[in-house]
Amino acid sequence: MARVVVTGGAGKLGRVVVADLAAHGWDVVVFDRVRPPSLAEGVVFVPIDLTDHGQVLDAMLGVEERFDRVDALVHLAAVPAPGVMGDHATFANNMNVSHTVVSAARRAGVKNIVWASSETVLGLPFSEPPPYVPVDENYTPRPSSTYSLVKTLEEEMARQLCRWDPELKMIGLRFSNVMAPADYDDFPSYDEDPALRRWNLWGYIDARDGAQAVRRALAHEATGADVFIIANADTVMSRPNRELLAQEFPSVEVRGEVGENDTLLSIEKARRVLGYEPEHSWRSRRAV
Repeated sequence: MARVVVTGGAGKLGRVVVADLAAHGWDVVVFDRVRPPSLAEGVVFVPIDLTDHGQVLDAMLGVEERFDRVDALVHLAAVPAPGVMGDHATFANNMNVSHTVVSAARRAGVKNIVWASSETVLGLPFSEPPPYVPVDENYTPRPSSTYSLVKTLEEEMARQLCRWDPELKMIGLRFSNVMAPADYDDFPSYDEDPALRRWNLWGYIDARDGAQAVRRALAHEATGADVFIIANADTVMSRPNRELLAQEFPSVEVRGEVGENDTLLSIEKARRVLGYEPEHSWRSRRAV
């Protein structure tokens, strides 16, 4: 059984990723400061300060009587959004933790790394309109916050590390706003004012579909660095895209055919390369 370390396994997305990987045959080890509220049978929890390189490297090399090797890394741990902490603290924590965790994994011989990048690198909150919609991975990142600046630097770090090591695979998943089924009760209210959710083009990602994307990225046979937008196939709105764009982004070019409620965060690349296909929508209100 292949073993994967998941950092941030106690977080909103991390909990679902851990459960999904365990259910699909992975031997899962969680690195986090706090224990997840529940763990599937066989999942190992290691309490750890991810800013401490010595602790992380030591644990990545194995914890006696619990595990002795690591085959893959899923790095989700971070200050989760802009504005949660001061700018300097956000930068210092997120950049340091990412370098520390990835460096330790590489020293432990790990070649399969998937990490949480972010939709924010696309230019959120779109005070400057996007160059076109649906937005995709084909334009240069436009970070507009300290948080998104770190995510952009992580993507560049991945490219350089993979240049150093041609056998390394690092996949950054540009997750949209993570939602759990309990969050869907609020969605109908968004129709009252489209401006409230214009900041990410009315996108979202169901945590269960986020977990699917992680699993597919781990299974993807490739080397080198790559990034993928990961969103659900629809928007958070009942109002059609033509109305939303006319009101909030009237001058932005629309490329191709965009369905009435299709996502404006393009997942075409993730579908084509990873085989990713969202299975959960707020419109169906399916429970976990």
